[in-house]
Amino acid sequence: MDPNRIFSIKEKHEFDAAVISVFRFQYENNLVYREFCQHMGTKPSDINRVEDIPFLPIEFFRKKQLSCSSSKPELIFTSSGTTSSLPSKHFIADVGIYEHSFRKSFERFYGNPEDFCILALLPSYLERSGSSLVYMVRDLIELSRHPKSGFYLDNLHTLANHLQLLEEEKTKTLLIGVSFALMDLAERHPMELNNTVIMETGGMKGQRKELIREELHRYLSEAFHLEKVHSEYGMTELLSQAYSQGDGVFNSPPWMKVLIRDTEDPLSFIEPGKTGGVNIIDLANLYSCSFIATQDLGRLCPEGGFEILGRFDNADIRGCNLMVL
Repeated sequence: MDPNRIFSIKEKHEFDAAVISVFRFQYENNLVYREFCQHMGTKPSDINRVEDIPFLPIEFFRKKQLSCSSSKPELIFTSSGTTSSLPSKHFIADVGIYEHSFRKSFERFYGNPEDFCILALLPSYLERSGSSLVYMVRDLIELSRHPKSGFYLDNLHTLANHLQLLEEEKTKTLLIGVSFALMDLAERHPMELNNTVIMETGGMKGQRKELIREELHRYLSEAFHLEKVHSEYGMTELLSQAYSQGDGVFNSPPWMKVLIRDTEDPLSFIEPGKTGGVNIIDLANLYSCSFIATQDLGRLCPEGGFEILGRFDNADIRGCNLMVL
């Protein structure tokens, strides 16, 4: 399977054809995914549409090594995990695919990284190893080549001073941060930002009370006098990201697609406007698994894009447990 085919997708029929090809490739080369498909009673000859493909529960990334390659992985990305659960592990056979995916996606939604000063406020991610988000942001920082681009761990005062200087210089700036750290900055250093995009990556990581996205965005918008707050949607188990440029509506690149499954029947999909479990096709996951049933709740928007509304708790999963071997 040629990765270049994935990143050249423009039309729906090209995506659908690539999906079928990737499914067959992963069925043949990913032992864990093949066993899962067989357990579900699915074989390649049964697959005629995107909707026919079995979606692997995301929990498998915690329990199994999902790979289509017998070679030693170039990298292993890991999730933060919790004290009560194992972290997810994503074995990366070709890190060049990941780099191509996030660079091309960023350019699609925001343009050339060189046009920005890129500031990162990701303390919970920097304090551990194996973060795919840190890998991506570090690369974008290097591509920006701005002398003030960089990571700001706990030095909020320095970050605030740099933001003010960049505003005075009318420099196009992107500040990407985890939610609780952005709230800390807003609380201690409110200011008017006219040339800065603030992009949150979600999650309080146990540092603050969890807020729904609307509350978080309202808080940040008021502190920084912003019309919109942007968001990035990604995870350890994906090699692609979706972006929201306001109002919590995410759009994905052409090689990534979100479908919404019925919470009562995890093998069925529901129409736009209704809430259900989020399934993701990420063709950049060429050498792991491209078909993932996440633990997120969301809905498709009738006008296009999707929203993330929360996560399943144990009581909500119901029929999804039937999908776990």
